Amino acid sequence: MVEPRRVELTEAQTSRASRTYWDSAAEEYLSEHGEFLGDDRFVWCPEGVDEETAQLLGPVRGKRILEVGCGGAQCSRWLAGQGADVVAFDISVEQLRVARQLDQRTGTAVRTVAADVTALPYRDVTFDIVCSAFGALPFVAEAETALREIARTLKPGGLLVFSVTHPIRWTMPDDPTPAGLHITHSYFDRTPYVEVDGAGTPIYAEHHRTTGDWIRALTGAGFVVDDLLEPEWPAGHDLVWGGWGPDRGRLVPGTAIWSAHKR
Repeated sequence: MVEPRRVELTEAQTSRASRTYWDSAAEEYLSEHGEFLGDDRFVWCPEGVDEETAQLLGPVRGKRILEVGCGGAQCSRWLAGQGADVVAFDISVEQLRVARQLDQRTGTAVRTVAADVTALPYRDVTFDIVCSAFGALPFVAEAETALREIARTLKPGGLLVFSVTHPIRWTMPDDPTPAGLHITHSYFDRTPYVEVDGAGTPIYAEHHRTTGDWIRALTGAGFVVDDLLEPEWPAGHDLVWGGWGPDRGRLVPGTAIWSAHKR
């Protein structure tokens, strides 16, 4: 039995919980969301922002790109198809096994490794672009450490674009119906959402940061914030994904997509 709690966790506890969860949920996640995500598309969020049309990364041909928290590496596969020199990592070995399955299915192989975003196995000033679609950054206790590691691997002027749950979503229940349209938690409460097993061991952890927290973390890691995209829910888009859906999405943002560059 899984029990949700709001408790403080260290980075080590958070890392173990993330590895545990994504190792156990990799196949189920693909089964549930694979049709929407595709095998080789770059979808930023449940609102359906697609890199092919949004062009948040700009021209990618010939660029060295790192995908953070790649899951099945769908985004990296799309980038490779556009001529990028892309590598990717995830904390979950099972997610990387899913990525290998998709490599075989599509005929496009992505170079991946198992790694933690707070200790990246890449050299300094290696990449032109770092990107992440809901990968790793919502699931770390020390976002500043992760962002400093990303900055370390980026070339001067290099671009970072990542999507996370919009901070305002933290205040509401994980209910996409009209019944979920009310405030139940303080926006200012940074205590992470944690799920524990019957023995009380954390097996899932997601950390909340306010908009100001993200700005301070980015600038403190050496980034200049260029943009914050808060995508509106598209007309006719009827997807329901956790707390995302048309009832809530037409009133409040569910996703924040940050764009920044290394000073």
